[in-house]
Amino acid sequence: MNAVASVVEQGAYRPSDDEPFMNERQLAYFKQKLLDWKDDILRESRETVSNLQTETENHPDLVDRASSETDRALELRTRDRQRKLICKIDAALRRIEDGSYGYCEETGEPIGLARLEARPTATLSLEAQEQHERRERVHRDD
Repeated sequence: MNAVASVVEQGAYRPSDDEPFMNERQLAYFKQKLLDWKDDILRESRETVSNLQTETENHPDLVDRASSETDRALELRTRDRQRKLICKIDAALRRIEDGSYGYCEETGEPIGLARLEARPTATLSLEAQEQHERRERVHRDD
């Protein structure tokens, strides 16, 4: 493991604006952040599958059964959203590998460390995202 990866892995590093954008340390930091996030989601998914398999009890009371089925549907919906999030995480990891991570897909400008810290899967700068949302609102109102 190289020195950059070990500093990032130990949590002793935080990207800052006073260093070159998407340097080796920043890329390693965001890669580790994405991998950790993906691992958490996959672990939660395994727990959900395990819980759903053990919770196949038949409730004689209709209210209990309805409550259980509602909880199960909500859990499955959450897992589906997380499945889609894993696809976004994988896409972000591919962008790290090809060198396009951290740059807006529309403008090519840097996305900004604060935005990437809050949303590591971001593909648009804040300005481009706001413009995109305004266009969506206009088309939705038509």
